[in-house]
Amino acid sequence: MTEDGCLVGEFFFSGNEACTEGAISAGCRFFGGYPITPSTEIAERMSERLPEVGGAFIQMEDEIASMAAILGASWGGVKAMTATSGPGFSLMMENIGLGLMTETPCVVVNMQRAGPSTGLPTLTGQGDMMQARWGSHGCYGIIALSPDSPQELFDLTVKAFNLSETYRLPVLVMSEAAVGHMYEKVVIPPPGEIEVVHRRKPTVPPEKYLPFKPDADLVPPMANAGEGYHFHVTGLTHDERGYPASSVEVQDKLVRRLVDKVYKNADKIIEVEEDRVDDAEVVVCAYGISARVSRIAIEHARDMGIRAGLLRLITVWPFPEARVRDIARQVKAFIVPEINYGQIALEVERCAGGAARTILVPHMGGGVHNPETILDVIRQAVR
Repeated sequence: MTEDGCLVGEFFFSGNEACTEGAISAGCRFFGGYPITPSTEIAERMSERLPEVGGAFIQMEDEIASMAAILGASWGGVKAMTATSGPGFSLMMENIGLGLMTETPCVVVNMQRAGPSTGLPTLTGQGDMMQARWGSHGCYGIIALSPDSPQELFDLTVKAFNLSETYRLPVLVMSEAAVGHMYEKVVIPPPGEIEVVHRRKPTVPPEKYLPFKPDADLVPPMANAGEGYHFHVTGLTHDERGYPASSVEVQDKLVRRLVDKVYKNADKIIEVEEDRVDDAEVVVCAYGISARVSRIAIEHARDMGIRAGLLRLITVWPFPEARVRDIARQVKAFIVPEINYGQIALEVERCAGGAARTILVPHMGGGVHNPETILDVIRQAVR
């Protein structure tokens, strides 16, 4: 452990524990949350660890308040996070929209479980992927990451904070019960070896500061409450001063920027992993725990002489449209196993544009796919 309380070394952690330590290593010093299976261990560990590093933990009365609390903490200059699961994620949506409109950096972790409604509270699912993109009303850009291991829950939680600080928005870590409750070795590097990004500060004096005037990358520098700058923060359509402005012209300019600051920087944001895609005749496109299960099916397919590959979505939103489009020109089919009844498969099909078939392999939740089920679909796709 370092002098400031951060862990360093090799640990046998669950995904939820790794997520907590990733947040702390990224500089998170506030957590506002409400217990909900299967993410509760994140809140529990944060309640113990944040006081050790000079931070604060507050159990809020519900998920709506939890989201509001981390937005307020962020405007106070503190890196902030919350964690939840499906029902809580639904409750957070209004304030996630507020965070997007006010361009407030923070991180929201969703340990998905089988739904809908209360569903299977302790068992895994991937049913919130389209909600992550479209759950709040209106138009906006969003960033969502999907880890497939405890190590990646550490790494991608750090990355989520960096992205939130870079692009000034809530960033989603879309994991699931299977990864959050999985125990594996997690390596935590020394602080100097972990890239940590902090929000860009204004370079003009307070009297010239416009809190929502963007730089060339479409992201405005951010002053925090108490730093001597005057600003107004509202969920209403607002001008560069932050003042409400009820005009079509201001709405058009603002909303285009909220979308474009993500999509015009997509090449810097999107991360995928490819395994034997170059010579593949069929590609499995998967994310999270479903990608891990798919690797077994792909190995068996290769043993049978079928040239199968894996495109793993580490960044799910913004979606890697260009890469899917390129791969579609060389393969017969995409196989998309998801622990839902078809969500990301529709994005794959849209981007493939008919150049290759898209075959969904659904699972209704509560467990993961049997690799043999995925293998059977791979075999059918190449016949």
